[in-house]
Amino acid sequence: MTSHSTRIRALASFWLALGAVGSAFGGANEPTAKPEAVEFFEKKIRPILVSNCYSCHSANTNSKGGLRVDDRNGLVDGGNSGPAVVPGDPEESLLIQAVTHGDDAPKMPPKSKLTDEQVADLKHWIKDGAAWPSVGVPVTVGKPNAKYDQLKKEHWAWQPLKSPEAPKVADASWPTDLIDSFILAGLEKHGLAPVGDADRETLVRRLTFDLTGLPPTPAEVDAFINDPSERAYEAVVDRLLASTAFGERWGRHWLDVARFAESTGASRNLPMPHAWRYRDYVIDAFNKDKPFDQFLKEQVAGDLLPHSDELERSEHLVATGFLAVGVKDVNQRFKIRYVMDNVDEQIDAVTRSFLGVTASCARCHDHKFDPVPQKDYYALAGIFKSTDILAGLRNKMGGGGLDYYDTQMLLVDGQTGKGVDTEALARRLRPPRKPTPRPRRHSRSFETIPREASPGRTAAPSGRWPARR
Repeated sequence: MTSHSTRIRALASFWLALGAVGSAFGGANEPTAKPEAVEFFEKKIRPILVSNCYSCHSANTNSKGGLRVDDRNGLVDGGNSGPAVVPGDPEESLLIQAVTHGDDAPKMPPKSKLTDEQVADLKHWIKDGAAWPSVGVPVTVGKPNAKYDQLKKEHWAWQPLKSPEAPKVADASWPTDLIDSFILAGLEKHGLAPVGDADRETLVRRLTFDLTGLPPTPAEVDAFINDPSERAYEAVVDRLLASTAFGERWGRHWLDVARFAESTGASRNLPMPHAWRYRDYVIDAFNKDKPFDQFLKEQVAGDLLPHSDELERSEHLVATGFLAVGVKDVNQRFKIRYVMDNVDEQIDAVTRSFLGVTASCARCHDHKFDPVPQKDYYALAGIFKSTDILAGLRNKMGGGGLDYYDTQMLLVDGQTGKGVDTEALARRLRPPRKPTPRPRRHSRSFETIPREASPGRTAAPSGRWPARR
């Protein structure tokens, strides 16, 4: 039980990590008002950086220590050790401590030392504000900067929930609840008044369509019209909520969020013969009024959750279909591109559904609008890359992704019903690993870095997870 709990925490914590890790946004690449300072940078400072630093700390390298010196963001935001440049304060700048080979700082360059004149030029440049030519948008995958907390506070999806006060209205006798007060306030603002109450036939039709998506039968309409009790309306609501049609009607909204389909989409559009199991899981969850937090946990980590019996285990396994459904480009020729595209699709689905952010933009660069840096994206990618997808019957045509697409999704010969005694639709097979950034155009150019990659400050579990649980 303890090992399961550890795995669940490590896997489920990624949606909390974005609240604990900083963004690399910010206006570090700000134009300077002093052309002479920019000229000094180009003549004196950039040649030092190019000759001594670019080979390890630029866009064309792996940026050792998380530091880049080929743009101002990289220097001001810094790397793993903190900001390399503090504009206006050379003594507090790690860059100066490094090039002077200070006792507590890394010695840079590692195999030589800058001349006294070069060090003096660097100090002068930093003291004068670390001028840099204007460059449009920041390009560095940097460390958290001072603006991240403000971005987090301003982002609409991260605002704290609170109970609003009822607005004041002229006709205080009309509202029967808080929602009515807001509706009436909006009407009164435009000089409008509510219409009269709907008749019973109209009311039962509206109610039935809203909750089940189906029209009421003539007998149901007559029963409501002729019911004199004060609880007639509540009785209809209770009856409709108890109907299986309620889950079918309202579960479809979550299925839209989960990008549910019974085929892979894209150019090949192959069937997923067992995707219906996930659809039925969602419908049952709505009909059983499953708590929302449990609903989310089962879909992201169902194969790791404890279970009381085999029926509950089967339900948890089917829930992981959330990660397995969605578009799969089985025509993709290159496996690493296919794998990373699936990872990207999973990250997009989870972050849109649970966080209200579009994290996939950070696959190629720091997000331009949401506070999601690229390093957070690849921390999530390290978790999802350790998840295999089992997606349906193997297509025998071959070619493309079909050569490496594991397709035995909940395939049980001769079995019917909802009991499943096999792997989850999406199963965790390996510890999280941190993948090197793979934008779509460069997916084949990188290999995985075998390091734990739970995002932010969250610790990843050690050891190898078993393939079957």
